[in-house]
This record gives sequence, structure tokens and C-alpha cells, in this order.
Amino acid sequence: THRVNSKQAALTAITSTGQADAVPADFKFGCFLELKCSEETLHRLGGGRGERRDSDGRCSGLDWLQANRTTQNHGRRCAGEVSAAANNNICGVGMAYGSKVTGIRMLDQPFMTDIIEASSISHMPQLIDIYSASWGPTDNGKTVDGPRELTLQAMADGVNKGRGGKGSIYVWASGDGGSYDDCNCDGYASSMWTISINSAINDGRTALYDESCSSTLASTFSNGRKRNPEAGVATTDLYGNCTLRHSGTSAAAPEAAGVFALALEANLGLTWRDMQHLTVLTSKRNQLHDEVHQWRRNGVGLEFNHLFGYGVLDAGAMVKMARDWKTVPERFHCVGGSMQTQSEKIPTTGKLVLTLTTDACEGKENFVRYLEHVQAVVTVNATRRGDLNINMTSPMGTKSILLSRRPRDDDAKVGFDKWPFMTTHTWGEDARGTWTLELGFVGSAPQKGVLKEWTLMLHGTQSAPYIDQVVRDYQSKLAMSKKEELEEELDEAVQRSLKSILGKD
Repeated sequence: THRVNSKQAALTAITSTGQADAVPADFKFGCFLELKCSEETLHRLGGGRGERRDSDGRCSGLDWLQANRTTQNHGRRCAGEVSAAANNNICGVGMAYGSKVTGIRMLDQPFMTDIIEASSISHMPQLIDIYSASWGPTDNGKTVDGPRELTLQAMADGVNKGRGGKGSIYVWASGDGGSYDDCNCDGYASSMWTISINSAINDGRTALYDESCSSTLASTFSNGRKRNPEAGVATTDLYGNCTLRHSGTSAAAPEAAGVFALALEANLGLTWRDMQHLTVLTSKRNQLHDEVHQWRRNGVGLEFNHLFGYGVLDAGAMVKMARDWKTVPERFHCVGGSMQTQSEKIPTTGKLVLTLTTDACEGKENFVRYLEHVQAVVTVNATRRGDLNINMTSPMGTKSILLSRRPRDDDAKVGFDKWPFMTTHTWGEDARGTWTLELGFVGSAPQKGVLKEWTLMLHGTQSAPYIDQVVRDYQSKLAMSKKEELEEELDEAVQRSLKSILGKD
């Protein structure tokens, strides 16, 4: 299962201009396999997490895997999905079968520390292109954990400096906690520097282990429901064997890493942000069916789902678009606004509704016009954290579920301390206007809570990201997005002209 908590696991090792992505000073958060493609493209694939403690006494959420190196198959299986050889009549074929793979064991330690994790995340960033992690905080429905200071800095350095400045590409399995968990409580999968991947089963439905959250970008296929255990992923196993039972989002993330490797083979100039834009634009809804969350369109017409993200990856479409892709404009970061209070009580019934109106730093160097990622950095306490529900609505009317109910989370002390809930659902929207945050409780027993802080963080571009892109399919999301951009640019040009004329009069 995802981020195996009792097995050796994998992190697959197979930037940007503008403002550098940085770790905010007040953020509090909280093996491996490398692949080398024909053009020096490297990947890595990652391990399992439990509830051990660091040497300094902090709960790291990392298991001490007392692994026998000859019996741990998780990394081998993840690696096979990406780079298993073709045309040898053995088992299956890797997504990027021309790639090479090597293992970096991060979790074979008596305890896990921030420095060990950071060193692994930042291993050989000028050679490694893609880091695909099938590990993370334990999926017990009550853990809130993520990368610590050094690991956060390592990831920031990776996207800013890795691959000669084009940025390391981090692929993360979204989680196997099912309806009991929310992947926005996983600071790795919900990071804006990672591409979080969920899974669909072979008939397009959700898997029982799938977690939902607003930070998931896309999905790939993995094993079926319990009544059909053989409908897993075929891949390599230990001792030259083949398995049909590789499963969970642990199996989904390496598939995505393989697709991204193919895109890089088509265009080695792609940055880490280019890869996220390509994922949004080429992923497909197809026959994906979520019994709980509807498919919706955001303010610029991009269809998304709270569990599947923007859909299932389409390798062919991504490679085709990658060939003609022009690097997206520089990225900027804006603090859209902040509320700090000690008295905003969350009612037992109903909701606490707060609004922030922002100009998205318009008129300043860090103006954000077209959104990529949005973070709501929240400090909140509740008598039962698991019953807390948080939603955020953008100025263009897109509602993101930042936190859904986690019935196993009984925490009444810690709450969330400056926790950056992230959404990708407002991708491409205009950041300017009024943002609405709603907090309430879902559950049978009455609860109480207090919101102490809400900071709105906006990340995106000043200029339209798709204006210069080549459109081959006029029914595609790229064509639709480009049309929206052109219309918006024209409207703004007309408004500027009218103001100029009226000013002269």
C-alpha cells in the first residue's frame, strides 16, 4: 500500500525564473530510487512512514524500517513500473523503459532526522530530473505531518537550482488513508513543489484507499477494490519474479514519473512548473467516476475533481504538447492578505465565514495575475480536530475543500499551527478580488473551535502563461485556456484605451 509502513519503499530519482520559491520563516511543518533516462534523465522512488521519534524527540512520522535488504520488494516494484526492460518476454514493460534506476536507502536507520531526509531529497540535483516518492506520513487518519526546516529548504533549492536551474521534479503519492484521511494533512503531498498523484481503478472508479484533497494534481491507475485483488499493477519483483499485485498510490506515483520522463525526453528544456502546467492541460476526465465529489469547472473552464485532480494522465497528449512547449512566464509570490485574531470562534452549528479582498499585489513587482497554487496558512484549534471542515472560495467562484472530516482524528490540543492548506483548483484564475474562508464542524457531537490566523498566499504569473503556446488541437484545454487569455487581454486593453481617451477629454 501507499507509503508502506512496514516495508522498504522507494523515492524515484529519474525551475524557474522570476521570484525564487522560498521557505517562509514562519511556516511550521511538521529509499529512494533513481532513474536515468537516455538524455541524463534521472528519477527516484521512496519509502514508508510510521510514528517514530527523531533524536531530538520530535515526532517525525518516519518508521525505522529494520529491513532485510534481500526481502524488501516495494522499491523494486516501483522501479519496474518506470524502467522495466522492453521486448524480453519477462513480466511487463516500464513506462520509460529506456531509463536507468538506482536505489538510495533513506529509511534503513534506527531513527529518522531532518538532515537525513533533506540529504536524500537533494541527492545529486544536477543529475536527477525526477524524484518520485511513494512514502510519507502514516495514513492513520489522525496524523498531521510534513517536511521539517532542512527538508523544506532542500525542496526549495531543488525547484530553484536543480537540473541546471530548470528545477527538480518531485512526484508524490497522495496517500492511502481512504475516506478517513485528507491528503492536505500531508505536508509532502500538499506541497506546491510536488506533483501529487492519486489513483483510479481499472474501471475508472475511485479506489477504497484513495484520499481526497484540493492539492492533488492528477491521477494514474492502480489496483482494484477488495473483491478483485488481482486487478493490481504488473511489475518486477524480487529474485527475477513478476507480481500482479502492486497496489495503492505507491503504484500510481511511479507511473506518473514514467510519463514525465517521456515528456522530458521529448523536451529536455521543461521546467518543474512546465511539467505541472502540462499535467493540468493534458490530463483527461475520460470515464473517471467519483461517487462523492462531482466534477466541476473552475473560473477559466478547467474541469477538476476533488479526488482525481484534473484527471488521469495522458502520456501521448503530454509528449505531443511537450515537443512544442514554450517555457511559462516567470513566477511571483504575493501575500494576498492576513487576519490575526484570538476571538474568531467557530460556531457549534453553522459556519464561521471570513473574507479577504486583495489586489494580488497589483502595481508591485510581485503582482500575481494568473494563479498556479494558492495557500491558506491557517492557525486553528478545536475540541475535536477531525470534525473540522474548511472551504475556500476564489473571487471567480471556485470552491476548494481545504480540509474534509477525518473521523479518527481526536486531537483537542495541537490543532493546526500555521499549516499551509493548498489548492490547485483555481489554476489559471485571476487572483484579484474577494476570497472567502468557511470553517465549520461535521459530525454528530457538538464541537467548539477558534481561528487564530488566516494568511492568503498567491503564487502565479503576471503575464498569460499560454499566449505563446502552439495549439494543435482546437478542442483541447490549451485552446480553451488560450482563448480565455486572449479575451481577457483584449478586454483589459480596451479598458486601458477607454481610460486614456476619457483622461484626455
